[in-house]
Amino acid sequence: MRILYSLAAAIGLAYGSPVVANACGTGEQACEVADGSYFVAMPEGEPTGLVLWLHGAGGSGSKAAANEGFTRNFREAGLVFVAPQGEQVWPNGKVMRDWSVADGIDDSRDDVAFLSAVVADAVNRFELEGKPLLLAGFSRGGSMAWDLACARPDLFDAVAPVAGGFWEPMERDCAAPVHIFHTHGFSDRMVPLEGRQGTWQGFHFHQGNILKGLDIWRETNGCLGAADEHASEEGLWQKRWTGCAGGSITLQITPRGHGIPKGWSGRVLEWFDSVTEG
Repeated sequence: MRILYSLAAAIGLAYGSPVVANACGTGEQACEVADGSYFVAMPEGEPTGLVLWLHGAGGSGSKAAANEGFTRNFREAGLVFVAPQGEQVWPNGKVMRDWSVADGIDDSRDDVAFLSAVVADAVNRFELEGKPLLLAGFSRGGSMAWDLACARPDLFDAVAPVAGGFWEPMERDCAAPVHIFHTHGFSDRMVPLEGRQGTWQGFHFHQGNILKGLDIWRETNGCLGAADEHASEEGLWQKRWTGCAGGSITLQITPRGHGIPKGWSGRVLEWFDSVTEG
């Protein structure tokens, strides 16, 4: 498995970064692949890896990559910040920036295939072969990160979703173990820890229970027992499964609602270093 710094909430553009050959994706110039495009924020020095960031529903890769504050920690760590554009045409004809999450609704684009193409293009374009890769995303982007990591764990070294998980029907047979760092707000009402059902745009939906989804990762990784480590400090509650047959699982709960908590990227990067070193 390769390394993936999960950014569930970091999209940005590094103005003033050094010019890279074929450096599309900066400013308003998108990098084009089959079925879509992506934007990038480059580190100031030699790239040491890549983070694939998946925006939430209604967001965009271009705005994420233009957010210097959000991408700063990733860029300073040497990671190329890659932010694809979500785009789905719903069965009712509504077009929005969204992902083909496995939620029981037929989608217009296969985002596992699209995002796989984005990774292949960015790795080749920015000469990142053999470098650590991190997958991250927020809300619906976090859910897409779960789906992508389940289907294509070979693409990344680690995944760090925020406030998003598997949707029902939750019948998942993930391809291989992963290193996953999942962050969620205890008071999240948009994507509650316990899951919820509802209707949106005339479609019935069922967000999955996050802990039920984590059981799929625990089974995939081979660590269905109690967590190996527990911690509670500075408003954060954390469980870690490190004795897995493969990969590892970190669950971090904050007291807040639906959002990316302060200090998230720093904690994720520290964790990413720990699971990819050596």
